[in-house]
Amino acid sequence: MTEKKTRKKLPAKTGKEITKGLAKYEVPVKKLRWECDPRIFDFECTKDLAPLREFVGQERAVRAVEFGLNMNGIGYNIYVAGLTGMGKSSMVKTYIEKVVKAREAGGEAFVLEDWCYLYNFKEPDCPQIVNLPRTRGKNLRDDVTGLLGKLRQELGQAFSSEEYKRQRQKTVEEAQGEQQKVFEAIAVEARQQGFALQMSPAGPVLIPLVEDRPMQENEYLSLEEAKRKELDARQAALRKKLQVSFEAAGEMQRKAVEELQKADKAIGEYTVTRLFDPLLQQYAPWPKVGQFYTGLRSYILDNLELFKGTEEPVNPIFGVPMSQVIGGRNPFLPFQVNVFVDNSEVKVPPVIVESNPNFGNIFGKIERRFLFGGYLSDHTMLKPGALNLANGGYLLLSATDVLTNAGVWPALKRAIKNREVKIEDPFEQFGLIAPQGLRPEAMPISVKVILTGDPALYQVLSAFDEDFWEIFKVKADFDFEIEKTRENMLAYAAFLSGCCEECEARHFEPGGVAKIIEYSARMVADQERLSSRFAQVKEWIEEANYWADRDHAKNISAAHVQKAMEERLFRHNLVDERIRTMIKRGSIMIDVTGAVVGQVNGLSVYSLGDISFGRPSRITAKTFLGRGGVINIERESQLSGPIHNKGVMILSGYMGWKYAQDKPLSLSASLCFEQSYEGVEGDSASSTELYGILSSLADIPIKQGIAVTGSVNQKGEVQPIGGVNQKVEGFFKVCQAQGLTGDQGVMVPEQNVVNLMLRDEVVEAVRANKFHIYTARTIDDGIQVLTGIPAGEREEDGSYPAGTVNYLVDRRLKEMAERLKGFYAEEKKEAK
Repeated sequence: MTEKKTRKKLPAKTGKEITKGLAKYEVPVKKLRWECDPRIFDFECTKDLAPLREFVGQERAVRAVEFGLNMNGIGYNIYVAGLTGMGKSSMVKTYIEKVVKAREAGGEAFVLEDWCYLYNFKEPDCPQIVNLPRTRGKNLRDDVTGLLGKLRQELGQAFSSEEYKRQRQKTVEEAQGEQQKVFEAIAVEARQQGFALQMSPAGPVLIPLVEDRPMQENEYLSLEEAKRKELDARQAALRKKLQVSFEAAGEMQRKAVEELQKADKAIGEYTVTRLFDPLLQQYAPWPKVGQFYTGLRSYILDNLELFKGTEEPVNPIFGVPMSQVIGGRNPFLPFQVNVFVDNSEVKVPPVIVESNPNFGNIFGKIERRFLFGGYLSDHTMLKPGALNLANGGYLLLSATDVLTNAGVWPALKRAIKNREVKIEDPFEQFGLIAPQGLRPEAMPISVKVILTGDPALYQVLSAFDEDFWEIFKVKADFDFEIEKTRENMLAYAAFLSGCCEECEARHFEPGGVAKIIEYSARMVADQERLSSRFAQVKEWIEEANYWADRDHAKNISAAHVQKAMEERLFRHNLVDERIRTMIKRGSIMIDVTGAVVGQVNGLSVYSLGDISFGRPSRITAKTFLGRGGVINIERESQLSGPIHNKGVMILSGYMGWKYAQDKPLSLSASLCFEQSYEGVEGDSASSTELYGILSSLADIPIKQGIAVTGSVNQKGEVQPIGGVNQKVEGFFKVCQAQGLTGDQGVMVPEQNVVNLMLRDEVVEAVRANKFHIYTARTIDDGIQVLTGIPAGEREEDGSYPAGTVNYLVDRRLKEMAERLKGFYAEEKKEAK
């Protein structure tokens, strides 16, 4: 006979013994939240502190920004990565100011230039750009405007002088006298031959004479054939002589015009040369300006008629000068200088922040003027963009805004790579036809571009845009949380002082500062870290100041901060309250008392954008004979995501590793989130689902007053999850609404204790022993907390102590394996 092994059986435990056994899993009250001691702040209020304008605890980002700003190589532009509300742009601007001041202190001279668009005499549709030292742009514009005024005055005087008029009149009269002699000679010859010379709208006409009067048509027709032919021949000969005479008169007129033009040009040459020589000498260091003046000089001499009259008519049609209406373009347009980028008031490198980076705002635009059914444009209607204005300095842009504005990202990359900005019509970028397109000369640039955006966008650009690495070589990564050190907390207080001044709010008492820092730690759900999303902190300051004002308080205290947080929660938690009401009424079925086999309260977090809150969900597990493994009803109904499906699949791995070393896992189990009509995602309920399966197999009820959260791996280790504070507080409020019994609580992964920053009401309930927070490191720990029965450790022979949860599960699985084996054996027997 073989020796029969005896199995240990655990003695039954009383309620007190069970409670005492669970005490080792309970989290002490002091670990439920970290409280900031106001005594570390040695001031009466934050007004006593020097305001801190810099950022706290962002050494990595600061060093990256400093490196990028001081690195002058090609492509060393900066991508500032971080979540919204962290003040990335403010920080970058602060450090730009520091870098500029350091360069000034080092004696560096900043090279800032004015840029002007000038009329292009060779290609009017291609305005040319010139760069001049700072303040010279306006000087050039004023010089050209003054030149036009002087030309109008002096040329007008010269052309309206009595001497000029007499000389011109003399030339005209001489030409007219010679022409008159020619016409008189041909007229006399015509009369001698019996014809009269008359002028008509169609030109000169030779009319036959009879008895010294014009011959009538009937008289001409009554002439004999021979006489008519002889008359026509004489008329034809005279017509030839008349043609020669008119050509001679025309030549006389041409010579007279040439003489007049020569005289005009002589006067113009004298005046223009005298006015242009000083300007050519003044702008000799800038060849393109000299070329412009040379072209302008030729234009003036070719269009002296513009300066012979008086001022332009002062009765414009629809606000447009007459010269522009008649000719389609202002004849004095070449005298207009467009000071495109004016740095006359700028003494340090410009810092441009473009909040709306559309195509025109970044690269400049070509404006147009509507005139009689059409559009006109010229070099004076070219407007600069942010890249033009930031030349020689820094440009800050939002990466998201740049990418969402059509055509901006490719054009920005081109501008950075080519180091020049070309003003292009956005119509053409999208394949449309632009009216009267100008082609302005590109403007060379030297700009440090800083993009701000979230880390995910940086990863996408790095992976899918081959040019990104070449033009943004520096990444400044902002952490949304910082270490909770004494130094950082004191810096936080100084930062609050600066915010109070900026927001024109009351200053904080030490208790108020401590409360703000506590909520900062709660925001990141970490007892050892603080939030660096200071935009949110500024909102807290403004709201706490409101309640301090209502109390007529001198400073903001901890009570005012607490009131602000409670009111903020109340404004946003309508959905949370409705769900709790439905649970209390029984519409959503959640048990918070008693014990049920195969049923566990899991916890999930609902994020609605402006608020996130936790709520319990009933998770049920049913086990039965079969080989289907774990069936996830959510997956079968296509209501679960891939991470949740993975978590369920891990359960099969754990079950096989734990219980199927000596037998096949002959099990079918179904899992369900009851009353769940939306998608389920995440693996934080995988341990909860496993507890339900073990309860169903062992036929041991689970306490419904304890809710569970935590994921699990194949070794049975409970893994940390997110949203632990919302989950605990969500279940606490449900229990509170239905009445706290003292047996209720939440079980969380052991690693999540450091993430606990629970509200005061939860901490006080735990302190009063009305609510409990348990931790679990393994599934065995968790099942003992939920059932009050030890899980049982595997012995050397592979068995478990009798009466333990693992013993009951293992025994049930063996029974199921035997029954399934017998079932298949009977099937085979019947088949034969």
